Amino acid sequence: MSTKELMKVLVTRRIPQEGLDVLTNAGICDVSVWDSDEPVPRSELLKRVQGAHGLFCMLSDRIDTEVLDAAGPQLKVISTLSVGFDHLAIDEIQKRGIRVGYTPDVLTDATAELTVALLLATARRLPEGIQEVKSGGWSSWKPLWLCGYSLSGSTVGVIGLGRIGLAIAQRLKPFGVRRLLYTGRQPKPQAQEVDGEYVPLDTLLRESDFVVVSCALNPDTRALCDKTFFSMMKKTAVFINTSRGAVVNQEDLFEALSTGQIAAAGLDVTTPEPLPTDHPLLTLTNCVVLPHIGSATYSTRGTMVKLSVNNLLAGLSGDAMPSELKL
Repeated sequence: MSTKELMKVLVTRRIPQEGLDVLTNAGICDVSVWDSDEPVPRSELLKRVQGAHGLFCMLSDRIDTEVLDAAGPQLKVISTLSVGFDHLAIDEIQKRGIRVGYTPDVLTDATAELTVALLLATARRLPEGIQEVKSGGWSSWKPLWLCGYSLSGSTVGVIGLGRIGLAIAQRLKPFGVRRLLYTGRQPKPQAQEVDGEYVPLDTLLRESDFVVVSCALNPDTRALCDKTFFSMMKKTAVFINTSRGAVVNQEDLFEALSTGQIAAAGLDVTTPEPLPTDHPLLTLTNCVVLPHIGSATYSTRGTMVKLSVNNLLAGLSGDAMPSELKL
């Protein structure tokens, strides 16, 4: 097949070479890559996407009407290296008949593991302890110094018991959690696997020692965690969010943490990302912020790239995708 006959594919970030090899060796793609670990600038995206038949994008790429118009009517498929798709203009994509591939399931374990690690680090004040060692603040053993909160005998509330929420609950139970509460749009049969109890949101917030947000971002959950939300939590409660940054009103979270309304918070997602270094949340010792690394294991990222590439090739060929978002 000559170069003129190949379908143009734009990859918006540097990806593992094995993924690129699969694309190029397929024999149907003329692949263009933004060869950087940093996001492609908007102006470059609009320029490079012109004439593309396939777009391999990241969660940080805003694929809206402007990008779709710049690409042109020949765009057949968008493959996103993510389980989330709120960066995609779904209504417009559906209107144009463009297929979308994404990567559910493959990052469930990695995200659940990170959530548990973040919960423990926040509850047991590990970042503070590390800083005290480095700064010379560690003088001698003290009965109440750097005391935190224990999972043993606690009540954990999970908001959103989907694949990831269930995986988080399964990992927390062996720590001696006494009760597992969850809430969402409806009770879930899989709650039986972790002896979970479905309760209204206000009950979950009042009774939980740890509140873990693991819900999808939609009109019902956007800014769900606001001043009213935090006011219903225990003053000794720990708040964890590894879902989407926009689920939280960060100004209200700062107020809740700085006034002692809640004990601590751990975040792997923020708005915006990256969070500015002068953001008020970063001034608090009782707030642990990570740079959105929920799926950041070598094996998970490798599996995600492989799935994304295969989604893209299937979309270009008109075949069934391994994992297609049903629009």
